[in-house]
Amino acid sequence: MSDAKNTTPSVVTDPVDFNEVLEKLNLIDEKIEFVNSEIAQRIGKKLGRDIGIMYGAVAGILIFLIYISLSPILI
Repeated sequence: MSDAKNTTPSVVTDPVDFNEVLEKLNLIDEKIEFVNSEIAQRIGKKLGRDIGIMYGAVAGILIFLIYISLSPILI
């Protein structure tokens, strides 16, 4: 009776079925990776746009301040 408790269960499958399941899982994994990369790319584009707007605003403000500070000298 103690021998039955110490045995580990095992399953024997047909290699063809096992390979088919692995191929399906690989296809699913590829689709998931593709979707995740597309989502990451969209987030990166949005973040890049936002950073570009910030840099443009800062550059515009600096140019405006330099123009205001130099305008009495140029007149």
